[in-house]
Amino acid sequence: MSVAKKTTLEGNKPKPSLQHQRDKDRTKVKGMFKFYEVPGGMLSFVFRKYKGDPIERFDLRDGEIVTIPLGVAKHLNTSGWYPIHAHLLDEGGRPVMRVGQKVHRYGFQSLEFMDIDEVPTQVSEIVVVTPMG
Repeated sequence: MSVAKKTTLEGNKPKPSLQHQRDKDRTKVKGMFKFYEVPGGMLSFVFRKYKGDPIERFDLRDGEIVTIPLGVAKHLNTSGWYPIHAHLLDEGGRPVMRVGQKVHRYGFQSLEFMDIDEVPTQVSEIVVVTPMG
């Protein structure tokens, strides 16, 4: 009885183990939390990515520079959005609904490759436009 080997486009490169990915996701990264939905606000949440990991609580304030696990940073950048739907017509003239835009509620901007002095400060400026004439 022969056993066929499975090959991928990348050759015989081994798939990273769950333990390797878990260790990578626990690596600490430094960055700025941005709360686009509530400027100056605070977001509190609990997080656990892998079964057997402890449940951790995070309290992040907009504009705050924090050091968090890489897995949490990825979660912040991929989970906090909601769709705005667009109504279009398909080839047959029937109405269809599609995601027209993603509105990000919050995110994490890594500072690993940026000097802390280069981080823009949050400036609140109100622009008033008045009609001419």
